[in-house]
Amino acid sequence: MSEATGLQIVSLLPSATDLLFDLGLGANVVGVSHSCDHSGAAGLPILTRSIVSPDAPQAEIDRAVSEAVREGRALYQVDGPLLDRLNPDLVVTQGVCEVCAVTPGTIDAAVRYLPGCLPAAHVLSLEGRSVAGILDDLRALAVAAGVQDRGEQLAADALHDWQNIVPAPHSPRVLTLEWVEPPFYGGHWVPEQVERAGGVNVLGAAGTDSGRATWPQITALDPDIIVMMCCGYGLSDNADFARTLLTRTDLRAVREGQLWAVDANAQFSRPSLGVVRGAAVLANLLRGQENAGESVRVG
Repeated sequence: MSEATGLQIVSLLPSATDLLFDLGLGANVVGVSHSCDHSGAAGLPILTRSIVSPDAPQAEIDRAVSEAVREGRALYQVDGPLLDRLNPDLVVTQGVCEVCAVTPGTIDAAVRYLPGCLPAAHVLSLEGRSVAGILDDLRALAVAAGVQDRGEQLAADALHDWQNIVPAPHSPRVLTLEWVEPPFYGGHWVPEQVERAGGVNVLGAAGTDSGRATWPQITALDPDIIVMMCCGYGLSDNADFARTLLTRTDLRAVREGQLWAVDANAQFSRPSLGVVRGAAVLANLLRGQENAGESVRVG
């Protein structure tokens, strides 16, 4: 299928923006979310904002998010009038996690009483909760954007790279942390990344949500390696979060210098092709090898 010339696309999801640029459709993107940080999206109209300050301490962010979820309030606001003016042919959002990005319901509420681009637009909600699901989303996005063949080739290349990751040989027990205050363990595709890298994932299961843990629970699990990959943060911030655990000498991984930080945004938090590289980074990390700019041992 040939590229749909002149297709106007709004992406309200950072991973979708990344996938659109991977598909060669960057020139078709006319609006993005506040979290879309792909370099090619710089300067594009921003259609969303979060009701929670990203600069707040983790415990405060957790409190505000939990409160909003209990009260049924959306965590993100969409600029409906701007979306209406942009009049896109395709709007991309997600249904995986209401904490992470805009959902279709939030879009519907934002444009309900406007003259209306959405009745004429295709709203595509990406749903991938596993590596296979991410590749399915890539294919679905390619079909919706009129570049099906390109999507099939990208998916095949990513699957080839995934299958050719050489796992670490000694199967260490690994805890991934997506938050510190309070601790959350990694879910969705992260357990698959750990297992593909040769580790044994001690909390969380492939395809399921991330979840809360307690420090006594983590201490009792006694993981060999702890990997800090706080959702929404890059390598430097995750290294800072990891350093807050250096006083926890009840954790053997901390005592033995097996506390690591990675670039969550690029390779772990988002359902994009970066998760394939993330698994390769983990495989090297489990061998004790740092990846320049992608992982660092803390402590």
